[in-house]
Amino acid sequence: MSTLALGFTLTFVMITVALSKWQKLGLEKDIAVGTIRGALQLLFIGYVLHFIFQTEHWGLIFIIIAIMILIATHNAGKRGEGLKGIYWRIAAAIAVTETLTMSLMLGLHIIKPTSQFIIPISGMTIGSSMIVCGLFLNQMNREVQSSRGEIEALLALGSSVRQAIQQALQRSVKASMIPTIDGMKTVGLVQLPGMMTGMIIAGANPVEAVRYQMLILFAFTAAAAITSIILSILSYKLWFTREMTLK
Repeated sequence: MSTLALGFTLTFVMITVALSKWQKLGLEKDIAVGTIRGALQLLFIGYVLHFIFQTEHWGLIFIIIAIMILIATHNAGKRGEGLKGIYWRIAAAIAVTETLTMSLMLGLHIIKPTSQFIIPISGMTIGSSMIVCGLFLNQMNREVQSSRGEIEALLALGSSVRQAIQQALQRSVKASMIPTIDGMKTVGLVQLPGMMTGMIIAGANPVEAVRYQMLILFAFTAAAAITSIILSILSYKLWFTREMTLK
């Protein structure tokens, strides 16, 4: 894409600003700030990845992945505001998911052990896990509020904390995985995913692009399950006091 063509893409931003102003949504400043930040962040990471791809230094690869996990943890943790210790639990869930999925991909020789493959796929996996964490925490907060009477009754009858909140946990894990599963059902029919589209635009064989997209699709499904289950195991006690009563 030429610099001139890239400049023309700002037309879409201008349309968004115009619509916001027309409908008096008050989003003009946020759109402008988001556009500038997004552009600068993408340019920065573009140059960083260019340098890493040239050096192939494993230390730099680990640093980039660690930064991705920290940022994902910070964003997802906002959904669990007020839950003490939720951040390290989210970080642990995402880190374990990333380690397992990447170990399988490299161990089974599904991808090449180079930064060109590891970093982009890690970024997509971590991003997917971040969304799952946010969905899980949102749903758990709703479940605890709506099922408060049921949970307290079970505790009064002698159930353990885990037994009392088990149904809420199951519903929250299921809810956090629904978008990923629904995406699997409609991929290729309703939408052409970003990775596949990017490869095709770059000139790759569509069949080869589909193969890599299938890898991402299946990996995301496993990542969603692993992340939500690990986070549920690590975090369910956070909705209780030390005396094992609901907060």
